[in-house]
Amino acid sequence: MTKILVTGGNGQLGNSINSIKDKFSNLEITFTDIDSLDICNIDDVEKFVQQNKFQYIVNCAAYTAVDKAESEENLATKINASAVENLAIVAKNNNCKLINVSTDYVFDGNAHKPYIEDDNTEPTSVYGKTKLKGEQLAFASKAECINIRTSWLYSEFGNNFVKTMIKLGTERDQLGIVWDQIGTPTYAVDLAKAILDIIESTSSGEKEFQSGIYHYSNEGVASWYDFTINIHQIYGINCDVSPIETKEYPTPAPRPCYSVLNKAKIKNVYSITIPHWRNSLERCIESIKAEQ
Repeated sequence: MTKILVTGGNGQLGNSINSIKDKFSNLEITFTDIDSLDICNIDDVEKFVQQNKFQYIVNCAAYTAVDKAESEENLATKINASAVENLAIVAKNNNCKLINVSTDYVFDGNAHKPYIEDDNTEPTSVYGKTKLKGEQLAFASKAECINIRTSWLYSEFGNNFVKTMIKLGTERDQLGIVWDQIGTPTYAVDLAKAILDIIESTSSGEKEFQSGIYHYSNEGVASWYDFTINIHQIYGINCDVSPIETKEYPTPAPRPCYSVLNKAKIKNVYSITIPHWRNSLERCIESIKAEQ
């Protein structure tokens, strides 16, 4: 049995891992969140990992309030960078493998083709800068670490864009949604499966755990406007959605205008199959409706 610690267990990705864990009978997963383990306290982390003899740590904890981070840089840095370093150091000390989840916001969004893992990082927001710092500190620790950058994460759990658009679409007759930011929606359950597939294949010896940066999002591309249109179509919402430009919807933190990720590396190294975002969106909305 492979023992795994998942931090940020109450978040979207943590809940998504929990929702599919029973399909991985050879993995024993312990979920923690701030109430049960403070990952900003390295002594607490060291003690917890030693006691439980984990072989893998999956870090799903993050400060994700992108706009709020502009005025709470210290807190964002503590959670997105310092805590990641703590996990990496403890992983190194205990012969444990770390999988850390990062973001497309490490890029400036000025590219015109999907970003590969080696492309220059130029984050333009505090959130992006703190997530990049976490990546760098994890690798500087010399721990065995897979860093997975993802984008536009949503699920049936917690608060996210899909749930917001369903709520607003049922409450309002008209919406204006940004059309000039291009990326790829990612269903958190798909990312959760990819992470557990990697752990299962590397813990069994079928695959080698290859430290480094990897990209994972669903296949295909969309604007936020396209994404919203599809959310409403699938859910059955009749709302007049109009495309607007980014400049018409100013936010404290700048967003990358193009952040499509190239997934060839994770597909080739770990034989990961990635669904198209529209198909995954249908599955998610089906789950949301089932819970209502």
